[in-house]
Amino acid sequence: MKKIKIIILLTVSAALSCLANSAPITASIVVEGTAHDALFDIDIRGDEGYAVGYAGDIYHTIDAGKTWSSEHNDNTLALLGVSFSKSSTIAVGQYGLIMVRDSAGSWRQVESGTEERLFSVDVNNKGYAIASGSFGTLLRSIDGGNTWESVAPSWAGMFDDPDNRLGSLFDPSLYGVKVSESGRAWVVGELALILNSDDQGQTWIVVNAGGSSEHGVSPTLSAIDMRADGVAYAVGQEGFMLKSLDFGRSWRKLESVTHQNLLSVKTKSSGLVVVPGMRDILMSTNDGESWRSVVGLDIQVGWYGSVAIPSSGAGVLVAGNNGNIIRVEQN
Repeated sequence: MKKIKIIILLTVSAALSCLANSAPITASIVVEGTAHDALFDIDIRGDEGYAVGYAGDIYHTIDAGKTWSSEHNDNTLALLGVSFSKSSTIAVGQYGLIMVRDSAGSWRQVESGTEERLFSVDVNNKGYAIASGSFGTLLRSIDGGNTWESVAPSWAGMFDDPDNRLGSLFDPSLYGVKVSESGRAWVVGELALILNSDDQGQTWIVVNAGGSSEHGVSPTLSAIDMRADGVAYAVGQEGFMLKSLDFGRSWRKLESVTHQNLLSVKTKSSGLVVVPGMRDILMSTNDGESWRSVVGLDIQVGWYGSVAIPSSGAGVLVAGNNGNIIRVEQN
């Protein structure tokens, strides 16, 4: 009995250590939207950035997210992902929609070659971009988003499926993309899938892939972020978090600190990691060794699906339900 008590105490102690430092992190409204509206993605590089969402909404900032202006476009479909760099600005969304912004600030639709929903896009300063979507959709552009081609690998036999629960035609939805300036790319999706490409998306290596069995299915990964120093995080269903120290070649599971679905992740070399999701926003200042939950506003009853970190030190910006953009600050 004494041994069992010791084990229980150690388990509780370990769980509490993951949520160490009870000092609150608070949030304030930057942009307050309306009920039933939504912003699905936000991207800020330096002090400039974009946020996109429901009914084709596009917002632009040039002051690290302090103020935002709406940008007109003729599209009324939901935009689910946005990315910009020195070379181009790209937004993706429903029915294979891809929009590209020109130097004059006008948005135009380009041909994607698919009608599948596109969830995520990332583009580097050389114009190399990857977009991912439903049912295994994976697209590549090398001209700043003006033209696209499918680069999806064969999904047959990729997942562990001893009882043939997935079926022979299973194509995983791909929810998160990260592209580096060197031309490497990483994609995450259903069944804990992580893909890596070292040749600008021409070929893909399976780094991690789960499966389905009588014991259950592997959790979906929603998002990935990769730092220049090789530290990376991937997050997803029911608090599932993975960490890599070697540019995504190998991954280890982090201890769960929430059962909520995690929808996005952003990290800095200082050790800051921010992970928004359903009814929770997690923050770590020591590279995932311990976590705190952001409190206030509607965070515990709503969802926030994307995060960006301006370079000017103006806090962390998170976008999500009701078309809100909030600023998260440490006390």
